[in-house]
Amino acid sequence: MRQVLLVIHPSRPEAHAFAVELISALREKNIASITNFPGGIPGSSELDDSSTFEVAIVLGGDGTILRAAEVVLGKDVPVLGINLGNVGFLAEIERPSAVKLAQAIVDKNYRGEPRLILGFQVLRNGKEIASGWALNELTIERSHSQMVELFVQIDDRPLSRWGCDGVICATPTGSTAYAFSAGGPVLWPEVEAIVVLPLAAHALFSRPMVISPNSSIVIDIESREAMISADGMRKTPLLNSDRVVIQRSPQRIELLHIEAAVFTDRLVAKFKLPIEGWRGE
Repeated sequence: MRQVLLVIHPSRPEAHAFAVELISALREKNIASITNFPGGIPGSSELDDSSTFEVAIVLGGDGTILRAAEVVLGKDVPVLGINLGNVGFLAEIERPSAVKLAQAIVDKNYRGEPRLILGFQVLRNGKEIASGWALNELTIERSHSQMVELFVQIDDRPLSRWGCDGVICATPTGSTAYAFSAGGPVLWPEVEAIVVLPLAAHALFSRPMVISPNSSIVIDIESREAMISADGMRKTPLLNSDRVVIQRSPQRIELLHIEAAVFTDRLVAKFKLPIEGWRGE
């Protein structure tokens, strides 16, 4: 029997209610459901390490999609986000009915968008002590009230020393998240690039930069301590003289959409951009 995973926002009643409808609609199509919902949902089985599934359906916002990415990374399983309430950049613009969504899963009527992810290593005294990845962004930031001192190098060449609140290294997916809030550019998902953005840097040059996806970013910690945060969820403490090496990961996350909306439409919907009277309507 075919199986899908439902990744459900745990504190949104509308996510739970929609999941109940979807589980029933999928069962009628002979597709079983697995959920990560605390305590489970009748008609579905609970997610465990041995679970196998063909697609992860996310009922929630972009944050829930990031949680789903943690589950599917390395499994070659795509992620389909369903908007529940707030419009997100990673989910469908309009929420389909449970019946329509179930039929789309049966027919595999969706299109995929492979998304670049970043990997990192933390070196201490020349030895790797931590590693990880991010779909949105990697942020090296202060862990206390004082700013951090960072020495940034790109492609084995020095770029600048910054006394700052931190540095964001974002993917195109993450360009509309934390990096956008900090004044970075919006990258269309199909653009292969990395955004490097200092936060509140005490420097004459502290502009956001868009660099090659094949570039290597090295950041040396010159303050007493700092923190690296992956997608705002996975955090690793850093000490003076630690070195962080950031590069594109060989792995990818595939996001699915059942509607053929282009990214421009998502941008307009998210920010409610004024388009009334546009001559192309």
